[in-house]
Amino acid sequence: MTEFLTTPAGDRVAFDVRGEGPALIFVAGAGPVGREPETVQTAELASAAGITTLVYDRLGRGESEAAGTPTLDRELGALAALIDRVGGSASLCGHSSGCTIALAAATRGLPVTALALWEAPIEGESKDAGPWADEIARRLDAGDNAGALEYYMKDMPPEWLEGAKKAPFWPAMVAAAPSNRVDAESLAWAESAPLRDLLGGLDIPVMTIVGAETMPLMTAASQAIADAVPGAAQRSIPGANHSWEPAPMAAALVELVQGADERPDPAAV
Repeated sequence: MTEFLTTPAGDRVAFDVRGEGPALIFVAGAGPVGREPETVQTAELASAAGITTLVYDRLGRGESEAAGTPTLDRELGALAALIDRVGGSASLCGHSSGCTIALAAATRGLPVTALALWEAPIEGESKDAGPWADEIARRLDAGDNAGALEYYMKDMPPEWLEGAKKAPFWPAMVAAAPSNRVDAESLAWAESAPLRDLLGGLDIPVMTIVGAETMPLMTAASQAIADAVPGAAQRSIPGANHSWEPAPMAAALVELVQGADERPDPAAV
């Protein structure tokens, strides 16, 4: 059953909680307009295996309301409220640009116990990411949601944009395009400096995961994050076209979350 909470910023967030045990929150990337079926199925399988899972609609998508301009700070405020809802600490599973939102949450001091990063589209320090995010913001500010969405997807395989435009969910994607400002902002941050400088201070379990049939960019990004974060693990599971297979993904996530829960509390050492 869908639950709702209101953040200190006044945003109303819709989410589903399943299971008991250490918590895992799924952070969607750009594109999904609600709780995706493959994520929900993964959450169901993982919760049945002994953890608490939370799947939420990102701000400005699905049943989550966000008036005005969504920002990364507001999205992190929503995550902080959701973490509090599941007991005050949680692992995060980021999907695509949701990885950079999850990384921002961890580096900014939210009580994140572990990170699972599915195919983070990080190309390393880049002079183009900031202007790219600025152009998306400019188009959104001008009310050109479709243009902002097309610009966001300009470097993706062209068949992705062509297919999305022909799909029945394209109008919903266009309506939710303002939420992609958060993704653009987080991706620009992730490419604003060497990853080692941004992520080298993380002291939590981090697992980068790619599909067995993925693009070279995703494999390179996985390696770059693993090189930047001390002790980070890399994993490949069945998956293609930037999507995972729920059963093996659930198994990998349960292993990560339960392992993080068994780590000694630094404050008690």
